[in-house]
Amino acid sequence: MTIIGLTGSIGMGKTTTAGMFRTCGIPVHDADATVHRLYNGRAAPAIEREFPGSTSPSGVDRAELSRMIVGRPDKLAKLESIVHPLVREEEASAVAAAKAKGHRHMVLDIPLLLETGSDRRCDVIVVVTADAAVQRKRVLVRPGMTEEKFEALLANQWSDSRKRRAAHFLVNSGYGHESAMRQVYDIVCAVQMIRA
Repeated sequence: MTIIGLTGSIGMGKTTTAGMFRTCGIPVHDADATVHRLYNGRAAPAIEREFPGSTSPSGVDRAELSRMIVGRPDKLAKLESIVHPLVREEEASAVAAAKAKGHRHMVLDIPLLLETGSDRRCDVIVVVTADAAVQRKRVLVRPGMTEEKFEALLANQWSDSRKRRAAHFLVNSGYGHESAMRQVYDIVCAVQMIRA
């Protein structure tokens, strides 16, 4: 099975691009969605033990947990030590299920793919990119987003130029949905030919 690592900085259109791979019939494991499920399920008890008061009966209170870890690298590292192994388990299960169904390719949609070294589990790296002005416009219309939050998020990620240099393929999402879909289709065709 060919593992395609999909990543891109905030606001670049990674989630939309992941949907395009699904449209091409390729299963996608979404790390963000997995974290969300874990926060509302089996990760919640361990998080509550480490961060008392961070959960409610419905799961992790993300705002409260964020308050507890912002500016505390040691606390963030502890949270990651709880959550990341569970995400990896879910990812491995998803890959195994896709293989069992006969899929020859799978996408791992991981926001910090390169920053965390998760690219080492991938055969092909796809980076979603766009012009910086397009990125900024997309991000700043999000509810609760400020210039300061945006800059802080960028500071925790590799620069777009560095990510592009690490990619086997790029999807430029700045030219609209139809253009991006054509790019994804071309990537799928290329990967199928390479791995045939």
